[in-house]
Amino acid sequence: MKKGIIFGTIAIIFIAVLIWFGKMNKNSAVTFETEKAFKATIVKKTVATGKVTPLEEIEIKPQISGIINKILVQEGAKVKKGDLIATVRVVPNEQSLISAKGRLDNGKIRLNNAEVSYKRNKSLFEKGVISRAAYEAVELTYNQSKQEVRNLGNDYQIIKSGSAGSSGSANTNIRAQMSGTILEIPVKEGDQVIQANNFNAGTTIASIADMSKMIFEGKVDESEVGKLVKGTDIEVSIGAIEGQKFPAKLNFIAPKGTEEGGAVQFKIKADVSLDDKFFIRAGYSANADIILVKKDSVLSIKEGLLRFDKETEEPYVEVKQADGEFKKVNVKLGTSDGVNVEVLEGLTKDDEIKIWNKAAKDDTEEEDE
Repeated sequence: MKKGIIFGTIAIIFIAVLIWFGKMNKNSAVTFETEKAFKATIVKKTVATGKVTPLEEIEIKPQISGIINKILVQEGAKVKKGDLIATVRVVPNEQSLISAKGRLDNGKIRLNNAEVSYKRNKSLFEKGVISRAAYEAVELTYNQSKQEVRNLGNDYQIIKSGSAGSSGSANTNIRAQMSGTILEIPVKEGDQVIQANNFNAGTTIASIADMSKMIFEGKVDESEVGKLVKGTDIEVSIGAIEGQKFPAKLNFIAPKGTEEGGAVQFKIKADVSLDDKFFIRAGYSANADIILVKKDSVLSIKEGLLRFDKETEEPYVEVKQADGEFKKVNVKLGTSDGVNVEVLEGLTKDDEIKIWNKAAKDDTEEEDE
């Protein structure tokens, strides 16, 4: 009787184990969903960060040293070539002024002496006492003395007031050298300014730019600069103007790079086509979307379908066979845009590719039950 109970218990346990294993095997049979390759346009882009600046910009500097007497325009004002921007009051160096005055006085003394000699010799020449050659020599000395006094007088006036003769106040009037917009006036009335010379670039009184012609200046990494081509159409996004992109054309790629943060960067420039509805200010930060590679209608798959061999690191996918099993297939890849990747070899558009870690809906519902 006891043996019968024992054997019965063992039989029940055995049956329970079989049922449990059966359920486990049923749950482990997971059917994966699949996807097929498709035709797509693959575009690989890079983004260059930079800013927009005027194509033409100049700095206005004085032709003579002095003090800013008056500023006639404000930053942001539009001016035409020749418009008066500011005036400079000359503050002469006292030593130079006294020296110039002394040279002028000495020249006048020599002129008076030459004039007396000229008048005397002219009278003698008219009476036939001296020869024409002697008279002409005295006349030449007299004319040279007059010219010397004029030159010394001009030097004195330039040192004293900054201009002389018919030039009037040309040197002290600062005028626009081109038509455009006043970007900056870094000086104010009363500031001292100096003219450009061999040892100094001179004081900038104003900077002027043509705001109707803007360019994008940015930098790209050395790994991508070799793929850039002059004349490529790009799109520029300006941080201060949301949701708007401006077309541009790449026109310059620097032949030499600069190292920044351990990476070599190359400067690029592009002409930007502006929209009259927006006012673009010089120095706006901007990004440029540059197309490096574009392939139309190529066989592609999603990058999420790829796996890589642990030993060879070669890419592969698993393709569903006629018996429902999946087979490992090596693939050769082309251009990728970060979402889709071009397939060069290994697949056809009819192959069903395993979606990793995504079982069929019916299987997941059975597991939940």
